[in-house]
Amino acid sequence: MYEGSIWRPPSEARSLILQVTIGCSKKQPCTFCVSYRDKKFRIKTIDEIEQNIHRAIQLGYGNAKRIFLADGNALVMKTSQLNIVLGMLYNYFPQLERIGIYSCASDILNKSVDELEQLKDRGLGIIYIGLETGDDFLLEKIKKGVSAEENIKACLKVKKAQIPISAIIILGLGGPKHTITHAMATASMIDSINPEYLAALTLMIPNGTNIAEDVQSGLFTSLSPEEILKELRLLIDNMTKLKNTVFRTNHASNYLSLKGVLIRDRQELLQKIDDALANPSMYFKPEYFRGL
Repeated sequence: MYEGSIWRPPSEARSLILQVTIGCSKKQPCTFCVSYRDKKFRIKTIDEIEQNIHRAIQLGYGNAKRIFLADGNALVMKTSQLNIVLGMLYNYFPQLERIGIYSCASDILNKSVDELEQLKDRGLGIIYIGLETGDDFLLEKIKKGVSAEENIKACLKVKKAQIPISAIIILGLGGPKHTITHAMATASMIDSINPEYLAALTLMIPNGTNIAEDVQSGLFTSLSPEEILKELRLLIDNMTKLKNTVFRTNHASNYLSLKGVLIRDRQELLQKIDDALANPSMYFKPEYFRGL
């Protein structure tokens, strides 16, 4: 039913995962990403997807309330195809409440607001988008393929269609040299978007990635756990325009799990970071518990 490894956001842990695309459509992977390097990108046919739906129901998932569409940026599918898939899902799963999907900015920019509204009307309930950083230098360095302005433009288009956004950023992406500019530029970008959800991950260095090669050659230095939390503190302290954005650091890559609403809970979140920095052995997740 699945081809290769499957990746999903932490909030989709109890969702049925339906693979509608294989891998990621980007010709050049991001320097930190190892997720889809073993897959050749393709879009599944409607017949394949329907067969997988039937298989999921046979396996006992017919009462699924949430479904997540994988792989890496499934929103790259044509709107007409996605409309068919969304319609099938709500037809086959009578208790379905929400469908989520991964996307990147280019997928959204290639669709009109009208197309996004069609997807919302068909039941698309949330779009997860990896923004990574608001620093254009770093976006180019990690080969993201978009600028911070394009990330903002894409997210505002989704908001105009009234589809909730879960934005994803990566702590430590700039190393020690760019930690301040990364945090400040990212805070500014997130303020401009005001997403419904914001998740911060911490940079991992998987073998086989370009960034791992840079670490081995001395071109890149990872931040320490303390430096990661200081960067996170700077980020939170400089997001000042958000309205009820649910913020989480509950991904397995993080050293400290936080949850709150920005900017309402900002001081409480900052205090938890200060407490962790003052007593890291009590608060920090051990390195061997971290993961992708």
